[in-house]
Amino acid sequence: MFKKILIPIDLSHADKLEKAVSTGAYLARQDNIPVVFAAITTTAPGPIAHNPEEFREKLDAFAAETGNRHGIQASGHAVFTHDPAVDLESGILKAVHETGADLVVMATHIPHLADHFWPSNGGRVASHADVSVFLVR
Repeated sequence: MFKKILIPIDLSHADKLEKAVSTGAYLARQDNIPVVFAAITTTAPGPIAHNPEEFREKLDAFAAETGNRHGIQASGHAVFTHDPAVDLESGILKAVHETGADLVVMATHIPHLADHFWPSNGGRVASHADVSVFLVR
């Protein structure tokens, strides 16, 4: 059905994304679909890594450990941008095209009043993606 699943991940909050990760892993196991964990970050030093190479290493380690834990084929894909908070949705869409993913499984939150005026990250990705998007609450 699908050929590749992309799961956006924030390494500093990976523990809070387990429901989306588990959902994506479940879907991947059904038809032995590879998973790509995509992270949108900056090239500037931060709390996760000091440089892009170190960030890629940590993302690849996360993908390998998570893939082993869930019994799936997994890899990491980093997208570097000047301001990840502003460029999150465009970074995810860029990762979709760079990896050839045809399904995005991502975490979202329960809508609040403000979301009627400013949609969530997941809502923006879903409305602009040319692939299927599965939002997990």
